[in-house]
Amino acid sequence: MRATGVHAAGAVLVVEDDAPLREALCDTLRAAGHHALAAGSGAEALATLAAEEVALVVSDVQMAGIDGHALLREVRTRWPAVPVVLVTAYGNVGRAVEAMRDGASDYLLKPFEADALLEVVGRHARRYAPAVGGPVAVDPASRAVAELALRVARTDVTVLVTGESGTGKEVYARWIHACSARSGGPFVAINCAAIPENMLEAMLFGHEKGAFTGAQQAHAGKFEQAQGGTLLLDEISEMNLGLQAKLLRVLQEREVERIGGQRVIRLDVRVIATSNRQLREEVAAGRFREDLYYRLNVMPIRLPPLRDRPGDVPALAEAALARHAAPGAAPLELAPCARAALLGHRWPGNVRELDNLMQRASVLATGRVLRAADLVFEGGDAPPPATAAPAPAAGLDGDLRDRERRLIMDAIDLAGSRKAAAERLGISPRTLRHKLQRMRDAGLEVPAGR
Repeated sequence: MRATGVHAAGAVLVVEDDAPLREALCDTLRAAGHHALAAGSGAEALATLAAEEVALVVSDVQMAGIDGHALLREVRTRWPAVPVVLVTAYGNVGRAVEAMRDGASDYLLKPFEADALLEVVGRHARRYAPAVGGPVAVDPASRAVAELALRVARTDVTVLVTGESGTGKEVYARWIHACSARSGGPFVAINCAAIPENMLEAMLFGHEKGAFTGAQQAHAGKFEQAQGGTLLLDEISEMNLGLQAKLLRVLQEREVERIGGQRVIRLDVRVIATSNRQLREEVAAGRFREDLYYRLNVMPIRLPPLRDRPGDVPALAEAALARHAAPGAAPLELAPCARAALLGHRWPGNVRELDNLMQRASVLATGRVLRAADLVFEGGDAPPPATAAPAPAAGLDGDLRDRERRLIMDAIDLAGSRKAAAERLGISPRTLRHKLQRMRDAGLEVPAGR
């Protein structure tokens, strides 16, 4: 079965150090309608992954430097939603099977026909294409959660995602759906806390015409609307006990009846529930049914608060700045003093608070670089004292800019090209271009051709 239009969700990255073979593989994919990117080494592949949206990696195993197995481990750590297909010779099939256990999605044995490549690419790029707006997972605590969520996505079990308000529970729910075999089906969400109790039952299960006052026509409920896909029951702990009992029956029987109806509707729906409460405590207090708790808690995922995953803060801030940038404008960049202020904050409102802060900062910033003075925390709090004093902060920032310039120029001198220098510095080529342009704008000398 051939899938087309993969470019809508991302590209297929072909990693092969044999240039003619690499070109042939890319040509085959492009002829079938895929968007193909090429990398001649594992290091080049990592740089491409950092700069482009990639839906699938197809990599040769035998390569100098970072080989296919090392590349697989790196992708699993940094981009857990991106599947990897390894290409190996027949004599290395044992290692290919071992790689499958380590997280590879599939493997191809050389030599293979074009149809075999297209079949594998179509299957995995379609099924596990990365979700738009997926979770940022830089901190080790977040990477562990993201890896668990990815494994859960490849099953069809019911999931309970818990965590404080603003930690990104819905983001994870959508990502699990987008990385699952149900990604082609609907994702339907209902906030159990935002809908009045007397309306929530009809919203969930649907109703027939005349079932109650005001029901002037039949209406399919959220369970029916989610057929073949995923239903998110957001803030499930706010549901009253009577409706919990009815929900339990639907989950057990995998069928629903509309209010006022007689027809039983079989369900093919994956359920993800979220809560900002400790449901075990809610059960002990008699506010949540124990049997429903166990029905939902098949696969629990607990999201740590932002204060417990500080490694995510700069990446989340940069992503928010990109979202809130003016149309056609480059996003603001974080100055070291701003980065320090962000890392010094406790984030009681978690990721939602950080996003609001970056939106405010995008409006208040007077230049292309976001500084600590541009940050207005919730309640109008000033940045942490260590970065609040204007003169020392400015001096420190200037020293760091000079050091950054020296590092960049040294990296270009050593690497010989901007692309290789970006890889050496651990940044994308686009970010390096922006930094060089800022140097020119500041009147600093950037030698031509670099």
